[in-house]
Amino acid sequence: MKIRTILELLDAKVLCGEDKLDGAVHSACGCDMMCDVLAFVKEQAVLVTGLCNPQVVRTAVMMDMRCIVFVRGKMPPADVIALADDAGLVVLATNERMYTACGKLYANGLAGGEVINE
Repeated sequence: MKIRTILELLDAKVLCGEDKLDGAVHSACGCDMMCDVLAFVKEQAVLVTGLCNPQVVRTAVMMDMRCIVFVRGKMPPADVIALADDAGLVVLATNERMYTACGKLYANGLAGGEVINE
């Protein structure tokens, strides 16, 4: 799925990375606990979260994710957006709740990925 499609499906706003909207992603992870995100397989993924701190960006970079979607109308501070922009990530913000956002993405073909077995 193209990131531009995610933007449209979630009626989102682009906070940074507008030049990368035609990039493709193959899976998504919806989570507010970054330790759980680390258990997610990295495959050109989207992180859907309501957590708005720099750790979200650092986790996304560590997991080779391409896009962060902030849900529930959350707007990350300017330093978080700048950190994501420097890392080459697309950052979107939507008023959708996490459950609804993930459901819309899944219903339109974005897979959930696999969990790493410990």
